[in-house]
Amino acid sequence: MKYIISRHDGGFDHITKQEFDNYDDAYDLLEGIYSDLCCSDADYDDRPYYEIRGVKN
Repeated sequence: MKYIISRHDGGFDHITKQEFDNYDDAYDLLEGIYSDLCCSDADYDDRPYYEIRGVKN
């Protein structure tokens, strides 16, 4: 199984164009993007919301 990252708004960017061999690699990428946000003061309107999805080969 491969993994992709999709945006909830249906948009595409340099993150959604990537394909990952395992979930952990996709997670590590998103963690690097969102690691500077604290949940209590996060303004998600400034950033798209991403989701990791498994896709069949």
